[in-house]
Amino acid sequence: MTTSTKLPPAPVIDETVRLLTEHYVFPETAEQLAVLLRGRLTEGAYDVDDAAELARLVTADLQSVNGDRHLRLRHHADPVPPERGAAALDAMRRDFDTSLGGAPRVQLLDGGVAVVELAPMLFPLEWAAEPLSAALTLASRAQALIVDLRANRGGDPDTVAFVCSHLLDGRTHLNTMYWRDGERSEQSWSQPHVPGARFGGSKPLYVLAGDSTFSAAEELAYDLQQLGRAVVVGERTRGGAHPCNGWTVHPHLEVTVPVGRAVNPVSGTNWEGTGVQPDVPCAAADSLDRAHTLALARLADRSLNSGR
Repeated sequence: MTTSTKLPPAPVIDETVRLLTEHYVFPETAEQLAVLLRGRLTEGAYDVDDAAELARLVTADLQSVNGDRHLRLRHHADPVPPERGAAALDAMRRDFDTSLGGAPRVQLLDGGVAVVELAPMLFPLEWAAEPLSAALTLASRAQALIVDLRANRGGDPDTVAFVCSHLLDGRTHLNTMYWRDGERSEQSWSQPHVPGARFGGSKPLYVLAGDSTFSAAEELAYDLQQLGRAVVVGERTRGGAHPCNGWTVHPHLEVTVPVGRAVNPVSGTNWEGTGVQPDVPCAAADSLDRAHTLALARLADRSLNSGR
């Protein structure tokens, strides 16, 4: 006969509060969350039997003040390494190896319209540059392009800039990241040169988005939309604009804390909480057909006008 042993929550909560207080990009919100978590601990709200349930409860509380979906206590079934971000890195590498480097589909549709799916995430650029360049170079010969981000949960801002570089002409300011200390900022720009061929900045471009599209994938859609480069088709995205780091706080638990905030140079804001609003709203499941129809109509119109 076995008896369940409750997970001692105090060490997890204490470390989570410390990380919030030291690193969260919004210090005032961090203070509110610290009071909330300590109060809930005192009430016994976290007296549960397993790490997965503790992660669920704490995550709900972390996101209850300002709805920041990057604030999480994540449960991992396998023990996570103590190094910062190591758990996410291990899982990321497995996904990379099973998704052709984050570009699992390149397809040519009728009428010279290509589809490049980027999923399940935008992997670190040192991993992803080669497979993404291969996919985008192959699609560069198409007359119009659809970038499918419906199943993309985020990733590396440098990879966002890399993809944008294939879809724009010339060097373009994409985003500025402001860090917690308020004194440092970091601009993101598309690059003037890319390996392989460039699709460029003039041919029709559509981005598919849905309620699973998150974080860096949202930035890719938002940057291209704000520049007037792409038409976003589908559903509103999840609304996470803050880059985050992860720390192990228990053998099976990792806390993720946003350490910066994004500001778009065109809109002067970002998609935090609101998500990226589609230019052409429709069900995500229907967005590929809708974008294909739009692309064919646009190409037909361009052909007609060029023949005058």
